[in-house]
Amino acid sequence: MKDVFTLFRLFRPKQWIKNLFLFLPLFFAGKLFEMKAWRLTLAGFVAFCLASSAVYILNDLMDISHDRQHPTKRYRPLASGSVSPSWALGLALGLGAVAFLVAFPLPTLFIYILSFYVIQNVAYSLRLKHIPILDVALVSLGFVWRILAGGVLGSIPVSNWIVLMTFLLALFLGFAKRRDDVLIFLESGKKMRRAVDGYNLEFIHMSMVLSAGVVLVCYIMYTLSEEVVARWHTDKLYLTAFPVLLGVVRYLQLTLVEGKSADPTAVLLRDFFIQVTLAAWVIMFYLIIYRHRFL
Repeated sequence: MKDVFTLFRLFRPKQWIKNLFLFLPLFFAGKLFEMKAWRLTLAGFVAFCLASSAVYILNDLMDISHDRQHPTKRYRPLASGSVSPSWALGLALGLGAVAFLVAFPLPTLFIYILSFYVIQNVAYSLRLKHIPILDVALVSLGFVWRILAGGVLGSIPVSNWIVLMTFLLALFLGFAKRRDDVLIFLESGKKMRRAVDGYNLEFIHMSMVLSAGVVLVCYIMYTLSEEVVARWHTDKLYLTAFPVLLGVVRYLQLTLVEGKSADPTAVLLRDFFIQVTLAAWVIMFYLIIYRHRFL
């Protein structure tokens, strides 16, 4: 019998943190304490975790040869040989099936979104990840699907600003990950992915700075938009832009100065400065839009 822990590592549970994006529409809409919406979103979160693990396994199956040459990915269960490809394929199919079983009682539109997410990621794993720029764009679009899914589950219209910010922030993080692949190629001559031919450090640095700048502009415009000010009867949401700015600048520092941005999830879990800025943003946003609960 396969080691349970090794199989669980194959699911990449640390990456499930990305699926917390499903809860953002509840947070932004002030519905964080509506239990029905919260329960539906939690079920959607579970479905997305299972589906994302299935596509991660498929992606690892397609990347075994490249991962074996990578300084850290070579320790993954498939690349290291701890799990056989046949076991992995069976697990991927099983996880995908369970994901849709969990999603079955949920709104039909959510099931469509989950389906689009899976189809997109299967296409990404099989072919599209080899196309420069499109590879990063598709990964970013995966976060948009999560936001839209959360809006459906919470019966919340998702703001255009939120969609734009989500896509651009994910694009920013995606370029940071591609930078790591370029550095490995420059240092060792090994291509961790075919798309690396379409990138160089100058292009990635410019793309990161451009994405970061547009993210910040979008966020500030969102906080000052008439719709948001009218909804919350306050023009003070712009104050939350300060921790957002510091968080983005810190990530740029980690990428360009310290070279530690290869895994955004690991950065979030380990970097104290990023954690403080995120906590400050959540607390400030919470106090401003949920302040009526304290009155």
